[in-house]
Amino acid sequence: MAAGEADLSPAEARLAMMELANMISVPMALTAVIRLGVPSKVWASGVNAPLSAADLLPAGHPDPSVLERLLRLLASRGVFSEHGVSPRRFALTAVGQTLVPGPSGASYADYVLQHHQDALVRAWPRLHEAVLDPAGPETFARVNDGVPAYAYYGQDTEANQVMLRAMTGVSEPFMEALLHGYGDGGFNGVSTLVDVGGSSGACLQMIMRRIRTIREGVNFDLPDVVAAAPPIAGVRHVGGDMFKSIPSGDAIFMKWVLTTWTDQECTAILSNCYKALPGGGKLIACEPVVPDKTDESTRTRALLENDIFVMTTYRTQGRERSEEEFRQLGLAAGFTAFRAIYLDLFYAVLEYTKSRC
Repeated sequence: MAAGEADLSPAEARLAMMELANMISVPMALTAVIRLGVPSKVWASGVNAPLSAADLLPAGHPDPSVLERLLRLLASRGVFSEHGVSPRRFALTAVGQTLVPGPSGASYADYVLQHHQDALVRAWPRLHEAVLDPAGPETFARVNDGVPAYAYYGQDTEANQVMLRAMTGVSEPFMEALLHGYGDGGFNGVSTLVDVGGSSGACLQMIMRRIRTIREGVNFDLPDVVAAAPPIAGVRHVGGDMFKSIPSGDAIFMKWVLTTWTDQECTAILSNCYKALPGGGKLIACEPVVPDKTDESTRTRALLENDIFVMTTYRTQGRERSEEEFRQLGLAAGFTAFRAIYLDLFYAVLEYTKSRC
């Protein structure tokens, strides 16, 4: 029983269910204000001065109260702070500021937009079919003419660009945390680093700029992905299939690769990593790790919500995993040592080490 559940009156229980039933209003309102450019207008180069709905819309707009209603809802969820009543004015909270573009131009706004594209949203009403037929096509494919999500991104340039910006917006702050908390010692002795699923090579470039002892980077991804990757000093772009083989290096890095694959597929990926490493070599995998105990914390909710997003969009049997489940996958692939390092509230660094024997 959830904390405090036993203390709810029948009226409070009905109210709680009313909130749950209408919760779709929150991500849809968030998507709308991002498409309207509200976060950037409020932020205005760091000023973050409270603005009214009328201030945020073109002059002469017939009814600013429509936007104000969205902003009030998002203020109740901690995205905006509300100032005054007549008129109501809104500024960004710390949560809302994650929607402001960073140095690369990407932000969590792109992550929100990526999650709520039409092709993804129409999959959600069919989620129950994933429960009834977990080995069948993922829900996304069921409503998109049988096309899986990864193939869809390969076919739709605009959707793929939104996805890439979303990944950049989420990746940048995590990579800073990784390099600050793990980088100095975690990459000791690494001369050649392989990034599996490295896309453009941006993360590999960040690592090599900070860790000067890494002499060579290998950006490994699908051939069509690395064909579009820009030249990077010290980095070789290599196309291939991680289910067949992975280039050799002193260490292998991967970020958000394992989540969307089944246990059997993850074992195959990890086994190929094991084969590509020398004795004493490390695989450094960065993945969400779900807690063993379910609670009402923001962290637990965010992780479990992401798990259902993976189920709906990518693979029904792809999933978020606990620390012990990740440990067991590594043991099945041959790794003898494992540790999880929590540098970020959402993503953990999973370090698998190959025995020197």
